[in-house]
Amino acid sequence: MRLSAPVYRLKRKAKLLSRSQNLPLHAALDQVAVAEGFARWSLLVDSAAASPAARLFAALSPGDLVLLGARPGQGKTLLSLELAVEAIKAGRTSAFFTLEYTEVEVLTRLRAIGADPASLADKFTLDTSDAICADYIVSHLASAARGSLAVVDYLQLLDRRRDTPDLNTQIRALRAFARSAGVILVIISQIDRSYDPAKKSCPDLSDVRLLNELDLGLFSHACFVGADEIRWSPVPAAA
Repeated sequence: MRLSAPVYRLKRKAKLLSRSQNLPLHAALDQVAVAEGFARWSLLVDSAAASPAARLFAALSPGDLVLLGARPGQGKTLLSLELAVEAIKAGRTSAFFTLEYTEVEVLTRLRAIGADPASLADKFTLDTSDAICADYIVSHLASAARGSLAVVDYLQLLDRRRDTPDLNTQIRALRAFARSAGVILVIISQIDRSYDPAKKSCPDLSDVRLLNELDLGLFSHACFVGADEIRWSPVPAAA
């Protein structure tokens, strides 16, 4: 069940409700929880803590290079934005580099996951430049603190320009940067049209859509989103 707002905002709402209606705080918290579809506040908190994004973020380490793949409409962009918000909740900064969406479209998606773009302003960077490539990303994250998280949307579009290095070279550069700077990079990927969910419930590395050569072993982890599940696993190391 998706919350209408992050837990910290719902808790603030409960505190205001407690003051305005002279309710005990626990009663106000439960009232907010009921409005969100939960019998009591503790169940709401447990559900939020168990969200896929929270679990995935907890599994990430500084220097990770993560491939996040799914078919269209399966929620990979929303999941990546939820990871960015999780980083902020953990006291870090995050960034979203996109060659696919406009600023308005990204902000709309942030609101769809219950995030208030205005409240993230000093911790979240949104970049929709047509110049996005590995060198561009590295230069813009040069001062990012260790543990910061950045999303790149998406893998195949990094390979569209003739004036940038080939995709394999770019991913090697991003891996080297992630490791040296301790930044977590999450790269969204398309899935090949040949993938058949009727035969395999969730895609895997063999289903990643690649127009040109890429060593997928450059990624430290892969996350794939299916219709009813999310699979997360380490990727065998590249040479």
